[in-house]
Amino acid sequence: MSFAEYQTADRRLVLLKALESAAQYRANAYLLRRFSDSLGHVVSADRIEQDLAWLAEQGLVTVEKTLEVTVATLTARGQDVATGRARVPGVQQPAPGG
Repeated sequence: MSFAEYQTADRRLVLLKALESAAQYRANAYLLRRFSDSLGHVVSADRIEQDLAWLAEQGLVTVEKTLEVTVATLTARGQDVATGRARVPGVQQPAPGG
């Protein structure tokens, strides 16, 4: 795995973990980007949108757009991946106990 692939997989896990801890398992893309930034994944808004679209294609989140605001909601499958109960290639496995 290249460093870029590792970064992408870890960033996707960060997004899932953020949604797991959010109220009603929902958050907008702006807040997810700020959270991602705080953990060292400083990327563009477009990159977060692309990650959310990819996660939605995998059935890990649902995405809806309202007035230019993207809102993501964690699915049951996404929660399983965020907690390490399931694996999806392209998403980093969480650390044991983390």
